[in-house]
Amino acid sequence: MSAERPEIPDTSPVPTETKDWTVVLTEGCADCGFDPGFDVTTTGERVRATTERWAAVLDRLGMTDRPRPGTWSPLEYACHVRDLCRVFRERLRLMLTEEDPVFPAWDQDADAVADRYNLQDPYEVSGQLAQELRATADAFDAVGDEQWSRPGRRGDGKDFTVASFAAYFLHDVEHHLRFDVRG
Repeated sequence: MSAERPEIPDTSPVPTETKDWTVVLTEGCADCGFDPGFDVTTTGERVRATTERWAAVLDRLGMTDRPRPGTWSPLEYACHVRDLCRVFRERLRLMLTEEDPVFPAWDQDADAVADRYNLQDPYEVSGQLAQELRATADAFDAVGDEQWSRPGRRGDGKDFTVASFAAYFLHDVEHHLRFDVRG
């Protein structure tokens, strides 16, 4: 009788996303129901509200299973959102301390492969993600009324204000939770 070997999670690259997601800032998102007309001063509160739902996702069976080829697993999405928090918090800091900064490039797909997202410990990721969500929520909570219009931009020239940047970030967190991992 042979012992069954556990299946090794897929760590191959997924195709690079080519959609311009900034459209959610004006049109919302039909996939997840995101409405860009929300009060941006509630960004921190809404980010914080996702923490327990993300923890529940990482406590499910099959979290390393990719639902279809070319799509990340729930664990990979959680790792992405954890790292997204770090990157966006730094970009927010730049917007609040520099005049019209250009954000450093971030290749999220390369990070997913290099950091082997689908092989990370889900319990460690859950704790890290909760910490990053709270820290980023706190950073948005600290934005003063006069700071919401401060500018910043990506290397591709896409302009943001702190307010539109908050909406763009919040959509990413909520979209992955609602639509991609059904959390």
